[in-house]
Amino acid sequence: MSDRSQHLKKELRDLASPVQAGILARFFKTGPGEYGEGDIFLGVMVPQSRKLVHKYRDLNLADVIELLQTKIHEQRLTALLILVDQFERGDEQERKKIYKLYLKNTVWINNWDLVDLTAPKIVGEYLLGRPRAILYKLAKAKNLWERRIAVLATFSFIRQGDFSDTLLLSERLFADEHDLMHKAIGWMLREVGKREEKILEAFLDKFSHKMPRTMLRYAIEKMPDAKRKHYLKKF
Repeated sequence: MSDRSQHLKKELRDLASPVQAGILARFFKTGPGEYGEGDIFLGVMVPQSRKLVHKYRDLNLADVIELLQTKIHEQRLTALLILVDQFERGDEQERKKIYKLYLKNTVWINNWDLVDLTAPKIVGEYLLGRPRAILYKLAKAKNLWERRIAVLATFSFIRQGDFSDTLLLSERLFADEHDLMHKAIGWMLREVGKREEKILEAFLDKFSHKMPRTMLRYAIEKMPDAKRKHYLKKF
């Protein structure tokens, strides 16, 4: 590990707040049997991490990946945000390399904020205009976070007016048992509805009775009150 990456780790430690660390540990469910079990927090806030991302944005990829492979949450987050920054500034070859490294290291992308802040901006952006079979493979994974990556990656497609993968993945994941997947899918469906309400309504007319209640509630959150009540009655 280079001196610069060691300096980055030290700067994160210097920003640590034990009080905030305790709050974050509870918020991200790090207790035994919870989805974030074993995650270690320093108590560094996202805006603080983003300042370090700008400072260390040209850190070499080997160091970034080594920073990612840790139990310290904010270190993983900072490493991932550096990857996003480098992906956005990179040429086609660099983007491909970062995309592959990201998917190779999903074991370390293991909480919902890490996925949500990065999957659309790396996986989704890379797959624009490309085959998307990888998303359907991830959607079948035992790993919760890989399934969430599959769904969140489609946010990039939604922003381009392309809803097909979001709708198909949502349908295939109705039976997913995890609440964090219900929320993620409902969120993406809501984003579809914000752009094309009729498409969301057609989807809900067909499938709302099959959707977990949390998923449905997230999907209809921005609809007029009468429409929300209509779909909740069908539940």
